[in-house]
Amino acid sequence: MAIMITDDCINCGACEPECPNNAIYEGGVEWAISDGTSITDDYTLEDGSTVDASDKQNPVSDEFYYIVPDKCTECVGFHEEPQCAAVCPVDCCVPDPEREEDEAVLLGRKERLHL
Repeated sequence: MAIMITDDCINCGACEPECPNNAIYEGGVEWAISDGTSITDDYTLEDGSTVDASDKQNPVSDEFYYIVPDKCTECVGFHEEPQCAAVCPVDCCVPDPEREEDEAVLLGRKERLHL
C-alpha cells in the first residue's frame, strides 16, 4: 500500500528529502510524475488517466505535506522500510488503508518510475 501523511503533520519537511521517488510535496505545491523520476513521456496513472510526465497536477493537500500515491513505492527496492515514516518526528506517515498493494505492485511501480 502507499504511505499517506495524516493531518497530525507538523509540516517539518523531514520526510521530503528522504523519498527516493520524489513523491512527497509541501502542501499546496503542484506535482509532476517527472519530478525525480526518469519518466519523460506520457504516463498512465492508477485511475487510468494518462498525463504528460511534466504536466503539473493539483496538490493532494493544501495544508500539509502529502505523498502522491502514483509515485509511492513504500521505498520497496530502495530501503528496508519507508524512509518518510522512519524520520517523521510525529509518526504521521502511515500506510494508506485505501491503497493496499503487495510488494510486486510496488516493485513494478519503481521499475516504471526509474527506467
